[in-house]
Amino acid sequence: MKFALPAAAALLLAAAPLAARAADIEAVKPWSRPAAAGGTAVGYLILVNHGGPDALVGAESPDAARVEMHASSMAGGVMKMTPETRTPIPAKGRVSFAPGGRHLMLIGLKRPLKVGDKVPATLKFASGASVKVDFAVQAQPPMGGGDSSGMDHMGGVHHMPGM
Repeated sequence: MKFALPAAAALLLAAAPLAARAADIEAVKPWSRPAAAGGTAVGYLILVNHGGPDALVGAESPDAARVEMHASSMAGGVMKMTPETRTPIPAKGRVSFAPGGRHLMLIGLKRPLKVGDKVPATLKFASGASVKVDFAVQAQPPMGGGDSSGMDHMGGVHHMPGM
């Protein structure tokens, strides 16, 4: 019986997390596509807010020279990308960073990103909270279209009453 606890701990440590959480903000299914060193990668995830209103106000990664927040929109058949300095996250709500919508640009990659790699980043919030995430580099979004609800909401804001 004295080996049961270390074995259980080893199993827990070996499991790859699909979410990171600090305070009331949870980062779910962070992922990115492969990209070349020196280039730009895009980070996708879902931010779930279990508390009061907050906002994503910045991000950084040791694997990129800088990280910017952007929102994409379609107007007149033309896709437009606009930088954001603040992404509000409503109380008990969620914001999706997904292909075709909001995303994090990892600019000036310091190494190539290959399928199977992890890209560490720290998300900074207006409340002062920080959430550390590892973007899983993969060719396709995680199961469920990159959204924990199983639907791809194109980077919109979603309210989740009763969470």
